[in-house]
Amino acid sequence: MEPKEFIESLIAKARIAQKEYEQYTQEQADAIVKACAKAVYDNAEYLADLAVKETQMGVYEHKIQKNKGKAKIIWNSLKDKQSVGILSRNAESGITEIARPVGVVGAVTPCTNPVVTPMCNAMFALKGLNAIIIGPHPRAKKTSTETVRLMNEAIAKLGAPKDLIQIIDEPTIELSAELMKSVDVVVATGGMPMVKSAYSSGKPAYGVGAGNVQCIIDRGVDYAKEVPMVVEGRAFDNGIICSGEQTAIIPEEDYDKIIAEFVKAGCYYIDDADTVAKVTDTIFPNGVMNKKLVGVSALAIAEAAGIKVPANTRVILLKAPGYGKGYLLSKEKMCPVISTYSYKTFEEAVEIAQANLNVEGRGHSVSLHSNDKAHIEYAGEKLTVSRVLINQICSTMNGGSFFNSLTPTTTLGCASWGNNSISENFSYKFLINVIRIAYRLDNAKVPTDEEIWA
Repeated sequence: MEPKEFIESLIAKARIAQKEYEQYTQEQADAIVKACAKAVYDNAEYLADLAVKETQMGVYEHKIQKNKGKAKIIWNSLKDKQSVGILSRNAESGITEIARPVGVVGAVTPCTNPVVTPMCNAMFALKGLNAIIIGPHPRAKKTSTETVRLMNEAIAKLGAPKDLIQIIDEPTIELSAELMKSVDVVVATGGMPMVKSAYSSGKPAYGVGAGNVQCIIDRGVDYAKEVPMVVEGRAFDNGIICSGEQTAIIPEEDYDKIIAEFVKAGCYYIDDADTVAKVTDTIFPNGVMNKKLVGVSALAIAEAAGIKVPANTRVILLKAPGYGKGYLLSKEKMCPVISTYSYKTFEEAVEIAQANLNVEGRGHSVSLHSNDKAHIEYAGEKLTVSRVLINQICSTMNGGSFFNSLTPTTTLGCASWGNNSISENFSYKFLINVIRIAYRLDNAKVPTDEEIWA
């Protein structure tokens, strides 16, 4: 079957399912959404094992943590939200808001997150009474297909329409492109070429930019407390999370003391220029991330580079020869490697972070360990990022957490800086149409020309 014909057949089934589903109440829809999350939560170990075996990326235990954690936090954030029928009535403004579904959602998902991204996108689509078709990455097609099967099995028990969640079980670039052209709204999570394709599809699209999270450690924090968070974030799932800490930008007078804390937390530090260059070239042959090293362990990175590191090494630290353009360590490293830099003033720390973001990752995020409100707000005013996460593990908390108020999600908008249409964490609200009824305000006070132009 030709790509166009195949996608048309999926769309036709999705439209039949969505037409029935859009008659559901808020309570019925929420039961369906909850069932999707619970299916992943209950099968977290099984799906984690599938993902590691199929993609050869990441860490089994971390994927269990991610599957359970995302299922819990996303459902917890959605369960009390109104997304069906009347959203609000405001007597003062005279505006009543009513939610309507967007229709059929097409979600293209990455191999780095083959379970929670399909789950998250399905939950957001179903929350707004939409049908969804998922286009998984070919390298993760079995895991994503099994995730969808489990969700469908769970919602079928609640009487959900057949074909409400569908997946392309044998994905290709052509099928993904055709899917994006044919649905009502596109959600694209993955590499920049695919995101660019989503924005070129002719349909409303929500894509996400590349990550390259710069991590600044400010003076005056408890290094023994903050440094292990950075290491934990970088080691998580062997560094494939887009919100994973990529650098450590350190005050120069405490550089050695902070590096010692990194080593204590399981890092191996390399400052010899030749060895740094050797590891860098291993990670970035011909200046491009080595696909064979995406999501592998620090030990595997060391072996590939031909260097010896202790058996308990979780993250490799490389003293960067410089920052910004012209230095490969300025880029996103999708493996447990951190590049380190020293700074004199906090302004210089921000300058280093921005220079690296200008190479890759504009619009995404910065991780800042600081207790200085002036410094925190300075970073927020100067850096071209959508999120500045304070004193937290960026890789696991940047997409929403019980300990911050960011919207729980797997898709993080990167603003115009990252060629994205949104600058916040993607959620169900982008998959509903909102109708506004505007009543006449009979008691409205009309200002005089003098008052307007005063």
